[in-house]
Amino acid sequence: MLDDATTRSGGTATVSPRAVTTELTVPVPSLTPAPTGLVARCGRALLSPWSRLSALVLLLAAAGCCVLLFEPQRLLSDGWPAHLGGAAAIVLFAVAYGLVTVAFVPRPLLNLAAGALFGSQLGLGAAIAGTVLGAGIAFGLGRLLGQDALRPLLRGRVLKAADGQFSRHGFRSMLAVRLFPGVPFWAANYAASVSRMGYVPFLLATALGSIPNTAAYVVAGARASTPTSPAFLIALACIAVPALAGVVVAWRKRHHLRGR
Repeated sequence: MLDDATTRSGGTATVSPRAVTTELTVPVPSLTPAPTGLVARCGRALLSPWSRLSALVLLLAAAGCCVLLFEPQRLLSDGWPAHLGGAAAIVLFAVAYGLVTVAFVPRPLLNLAAGALFGSQLGLGAAIAGTVLGAGIAFGLGRLLGQDALRPLLRGRVLKAADGQFSRHGFRSMLAVRLFPGVPFWAANYAASVSRMGYVPFLLATALGSIPNTAAYVVAGARASTPTSPAFLIALACIAVPALAGVVVAWRKRHHLRGR
């Protein structure tokens, strides 16, 4: 306190050296330059939107080649391995189902296989679990690797309308898409990933909207050995009627789409 006191005898004030030092201490911003050079340029190039999109295309192409090589559709003719059974078999089938749908394997074949291998109830559970898993993987890959590169390309009126519908009304739009039999599973996944739809509404709408069509195929696969049974005939009707309705709707809307 003695050092900070002022001398009043001459009308002047004496400030302690500690106070001067404190007042003159100003934080200096870091002037470290941003990293430049070959490594930095390579990092920016690898993380650019088009590089990530290219990685997505290569990944999907590799997955498609694996499907062609291992032919998972042979489950329909060869059956499930004898040493695998119980809950482990169902879980393994659901995981394999999800992975191969990302590689564009048609879901109807997998649903028929689920019914033939596990019956109606367990087969439906495995198929729905695989559907949600495959949709989630495809949505995550598209959102992470493709969205930034593809969104600037949404210039057409139809594409903008679809993007706006998914972004504003994600749950009900995806629910309608899953209920409509004419939209390919993979196309809906990647179209939704480019939009601003949330992850949870996408998965929930996929799970609920896939039940009717999936159940019809699973029941048909489970009752394929008795093609004259009422359950098999009803399942065929549940497959054929929505497909026919989808064709009729697409035919009636063709002029409207051409006008756009």
